[in-house]
Amino acid sequence: MATIAKTPSATWKAIIRKRGWPTTIKTFRTKRDAQDWARHTEDEMVRGVYIDRAGSDRILLKHALDRYLREVSSTKKPSTHSAEQHKAKALKAELGDYSLAALNPNLIAEYRDLRLAAGKSANTVRLEPSLLSHLFTIAIKEWLLGLVYNPVMNIRKPPPGQGRNRRLSTDEETILLKACDNYSNPMLSWIVHMALFTGMRAGEITSLRREQVDLTRRVVRLTDTKNGSARTVPLSKDAVQVLASVLDHPVRPLDTDLIFWGEPGRDGKRRAYEFRMAWKKIIKDTKITNLRFHDLRHEAISRLVEAGLGDQEVAAISGHKST
Repeated sequence: MATIAKTPSATWKAIIRKRGWPTTIKTFRTKRDAQDWARHTEDEMVRGVYIDRAGSDRILLKHALDRYLREVSSTKKPSTHSAEQHKAKALKAELGDYSLAALNPNLIAEYRDLRLAAGKSANTVRLEPSLLSHLFTIAIKEWLLGLVYNPVMNIRKPPPGQGRNRRLSTDEETILLKACDNYSNPMLSWIVHMALFTGMRAGEITSLRREQVDLTRRVVRLTDTKNGSARTVPLSKDAVQVLASVLDHPVRPLDTDLIFWGEPGRDGKRRAYEFRMAWKKIIKDTKITNLRFHDLRHEAISRLVEAGLGDQEVAAISGHKST
């Protein structure tokens, strides 16, 4: 039998001690609520289906997201971890004060519709609930918070948005490359040229190291890629010339094997050159509209197709699982 006791704060505490089960305690505002809960809980224990939901009742989504970022997301690639931090920030803003037990398909569907109404892309609105869904999966399997189902599994996802098809015109390319060549730091020009000449992703370019580059065989070997598959990227004569200029540059530091190096941080470690702010300035100054750095990759891949390469050849070079 459960013990029902009044607390000094005028609430009612239900205590259940049953052989084979941990002591279970919960506090209520009324004695009737405590009795109803105790009766229901004891019945579940007798039938062997009781699940302690106290953990999911207490933990708020914003705290669960912090734990997920700390324990799960931090083990992924830095770019993925950074992207998930941005997704978590949006989820916290709208749903962060709900407990995990209180989140249901209706609330998550409302969040989906709110984000779509705010003009967020279908892909963004698909990825944010995906992060939330994985959090629930981890909470159920590893954190043992007493959750019985994943509410994200029961909502519709918006259809994938139409992919970008931004091509670079001849005039735009001339203006862009001239502006990059005239920029104070030559690193920006080298990176932009490499994107156009190879079709590599931004992270693949900036993380390049000496041992990955073979100018004699005219290839770059990528081991850490977005899809997890290593690949070899052939280099055109123009790409070889760019890399040779980088490697032979007179101010190249001796304390790093990064191809595109940045200044040492406060910890004294030298990391890859961060070009994003310079890229945004160039785009603003040249007044080229609706152009993202990733569009240079699309332009390079389109040129490979136009040069007569087959789908499998293009996929092998670009790292796409399919074309």
